[in-house]
Amino acid sequence: MRVAGFTEPGGPDVLKVLEVPVPRTGPGDVRVRVAAAGVQPFDLAVREGWTPPGTPEGFPRVPGNEFAGVVDGVGAGVTTVRPGDEVLGNCRLNAYAEYVVVPAEAVTAKPAGMPWDVAGGFPAAVMTPHIALEEMRVGPGDTLLVHAAAGAVGTVAVQLARIAGAAVIGTAREANHDYLRSIGATPVAYGEGLEERVRDLAPDGVDAALDGAGGHALDVSLNLVEDRSRIVTLVDHDRAAGLGVRTTPPEKRSASRVAEAARFYDEGRLRIHVRAAFPLERAADAHREVATGHGRGKAVLLT
Repeated sequence: MRVAGFTEPGGPDVLKVLEVPVPRTGPGDVRVRVAAAGVQPFDLAVREGWTPPGTPEGFPRVPGNEFAGVVDGVGAGVTTVRPGDEVLGNCRLNAYAEYVVVPAEAVTAKPAGMPWDVAGGFPAAVMTPHIALEEMRVGPGDTLLVHAAAGAVGTVAVQLARIAGAAVIGTAREANHDYLRSIGATPVAYGEGLEERVRDLAPDGVDAALDGAGGHALDVSLNLVEDRSRIVTLVDHDRAAGLGVRTTPPEKRSASRVAEAARFYDEGRLRIHVRAAFPLERAADAHREVATGHGRGKAVLLT
């Protein structure tokens, strides 16, 4: 099968289309014919040489930790899905491929009306904010500040918080302010004076903050949110413990979270924006797009 992988770490150009054996299922596994795979900063770190905990060393290495496709085969003991089922799934590596094998509990049903490009970038885009909002205990009557609110994770965080009954203030470039209004957030511009602008928008205070930008954004959050356990940073992991703020625990990832978000999508309460879709042979271009740190929504690979 064809994959987009690399034989040594480095910049985007190390990503090439390679031929590797089609993976086999073991007991409890499903094999999925991948239609689309999301591209995100996690994958860029893998390409640059980081090995995610619990994954094997060695090359070639194939990035990609979210995907959508059609079940192609199931291992012994699998009763929850059947060949031909359309699914959304999560893994740590190997999604930039024509086929991927994962445990059956790592997939959930794809809504019939969800396009493949949206589906490929859906699982990870919803997983992180779903966990983060749970960690921050966001609920009715809260005011949540979301930094980098127009990005893939920020967009979902805004919508999930609104579904939970919270008001949302989202930081973004001015060009994205109308977009944030369209998904239910009150926009505010980055830069000097951010703290004062947020205070003007939330005179009763900010209850929780999701930091998708790091640096100054996290510093502002510390000044605005009284209870630091209600701040989650997705970026400044090295600072989190010392500051008493949270990160998203990887052990809380689950297909049930994706399934709930998929139900919201099916009900028309959640939408995902795909800003760019690339064929597998242009994986390097997809990484360059994500590395800009700008743009609304997701970049995906179509296999």
